[in-house]
Amino acid sequence: MTTFVDRVELHVAAGNGGHGCASVHREKFKPLGGPDGGNGGRGGDVVLTVDQSVTTLLEYHHSPHRKATNGKPGEGGNRSGKDGQDLVLTVPDGTVVLDKAGNVLADLVGHGTTYVAAQGGRGGLGNAALASARRKAPGFALLGVPGDLQDVVLELKTVADVALVGYPSAGKSSLISVLSAAKPKIADYPFTTLVPNLGVVTAGSTVYTVADVPGLIPGASQGRGLGLEFLRHVERCSVLVHVLDTATLESDRDPVSDLDVIEAELREYGGLDNRPRLVVLNKIDVPDGKDLAELVRPDLEARGYRVFEVSAVAHKGLKELSFALAELVAAARAARPQEEATRIVIRPKAVDDAGFTVVREDDGMFRVRGEKPERWVRQTDFNNDEAVGYLADRLNRLGVEEQLLKAGARSGDGVAIGPEENAVVFDWEPSVMAGAEMLGRRGEDHRLDEQRPAAQRRRDRQAERDDADSEFDDFEPF
Repeated sequence: MTTFVDRVELHVAAGNGGHGCASVHREKFKPLGGPDGGNGGRGGDVVLTVDQSVTTLLEYHHSPHRKATNGKPGEGGNRSGKDGQDLVLTVPDGTVVLDKAGNVLADLVGHGTTYVAAQGGRGGLGNAALASARRKAPGFALLGVPGDLQDVVLELKTVADVALVGYPSAGKSSLISVLSAAKPKIADYPFTTLVPNLGVVTAGSTVYTVADVPGLIPGASQGRGLGLEFLRHVERCSVLVHVLDTATLESDRDPVSDLDVIEAELREYGGLDNRPRLVVLNKIDVPDGKDLAELVRPDLEARGYRVFEVSAVAHKGLKELSFALAELVAAARAARPQEEATRIVIRPKAVDDAGFTVVREDDGMFRVRGEKPERWVRQTDFNNDEAVGYLADRLNRLGVEEQLLKAGARSGDGVAIGPEENAVVFDWEPSVMAGAEMLGRRGEDHRLDEQRPAAQRRRDRQAERDDADSEFDDFEPF
């Protein structure tokens, strides 16, 4: 049964925003209390966060579809809907987030590092928020914006200081088991190690981690064996250790040729040329292994490698090796640039940036793209004439109609707002008025301008008294 997964495809869906509410306050003796529709709640985000206690992506291998909760719709009485809850997905330290095309979206290193994989939709405004001095009684509300739908690929790259690389059955698992407290599976057949193993080593005042990478064979960088699946775990390591088998039973292999093959695979994979290297001649407890180690050591040292003869079984040469690794790890940490405090970069919008574009396509249709126009279209209830008119007003104020005229649009031309797979298409009519406009200006209710009956009677009586007073003033005595 699979217990370690280091690459998964995750399908995440953020929560949709709640719809705004179109409501009118109703109370005895207040037939026209005004709009009181509340706003919809925000949809929940899908957030990836690093957790040191998580070591595998197995959970997402079995359940790749994840969705955050939606925002609640607004209600009458100026009651706003509840926001959706964010969905927090924990991932191991060293997880890389990529899109379907292989572009890196985020590199999550360090406990608590977060990345918003899918943004929740904003809630729609209720008619109370849409009311203004000119629009006293909006008969519509804005719809909630749908949340993002994203397909992302998660790749785990082990965060370790030292990587043990070599042929299968070279003794890497045995070596990490005696250098640290790790307990990997050890057996006398190739490819015993199927997943990277991590161990913590203490050498003096230096504490560092060692990763045992599954065995490499010729062609590993092209996908042979398990190499391509796990070479990515070497990328973050500061030091590489070649573990060479001096007691192999294969007649066509020797430590020097093994080293050349592994180095060729690392060069083919790329990005590892600047890492310091050590060579470990393992299994010197075997008589033939000891003789072969003494034979090839001068040749390896002539190439510039520091060579250590060890035996994981007999615990020989381990102390010298652990302190040599600690020295290289300390030097790599000292050479690492200091992390700077996070800087906030403000990029103001250009003066001539309208926030949208109008492009004429080959078929003669005009396509409008931009964050605001596309969001406004998604928030519009096209079953409500007043809402459609409000959208037309917003687009006109933004300058969409002016840009369409400049682009050569004429009455009756097709206009699409949004991407091809999710666009709203309509026949354009410049400065057209919606049906609700015939009853008055959009968003206004003529009933609100009428006087109340009691107030009108008081005004009529006051007018009669004023007329009587004016007649008395005109009277001239004899």
